[in-house]
Amino acid sequence: MTGSSSSATRLNAFLTAAGQEPLDSTLASCFASYCSLLLRWNAQTNLTAIRDEDGILRRHFVESIAAARALPLQSGTLLDFGSGAGFPGIPIALCQPGLQVTLAESQGKKAAFLREAVRTLSLSAQVHSGRAEALGKTFDIVTLRAVDRMEAAIQAAASIVSPGGWLALLTTTGTQNTMQAAAGPEFSWSIPTTLPGENRILLSGQKQA
Repeated sequence: MTGSSSSATRLNAFLTAAGQEPLDSTLASCFASYCSLLLRWNAQTNLTAIRDEDGILRRHFVESIAAARALPLQSGTLLDFGSGAGFPGIPIALCQPGLQVTLAESQGKKAAFLREAVRTLSLSAQVHSGRAEALGKTFDIVTLRAVDRMEAAIQAAASIVSPGGWLALLTTTGTQNTMQAAAGPEFSWSIPTTLPGENRILLSGQKQA
């Protein structure tokens, strides 16, 4: 069994164990290619603190796939704010091809990785190497997961959600109230979606139109 097919098989096993539907063979192969690229780059550039393959599959991929499936919209424009190594933006682009995904990352080396991942995976996603606010436009969905200065980032992300659009936060149950308060009073929040992992949730808030 090749490394790629082995990664695809293990990812589907982790998804099944987490109560998620497995991926079809084509999509699982794309995720295996993404994982291989991430491991190669992570050896030289600090893209993620989790450095072993199973950890990446279980912690980053499974959660991001579950979040992609639970998004409140499957079409329109989506910005992954502070995309880092591409979580959850690249899994969203793979799982929800109806969304026009932009990956915003201000750190140059991480943005370079995102561009290579988009090229390798033949994604139509765009990469913005800079602050998301500098794009000067709003999005139907803005996602956010584990960025520096999270509360300030949420405030900035909330400002570029279109009226009637959604802010989707991958966070923990213990931070729910703080995250919602940071977004401001313009958002009405749905019941959180439980994600795989300890106390992990997807918080989806709709901005007043």
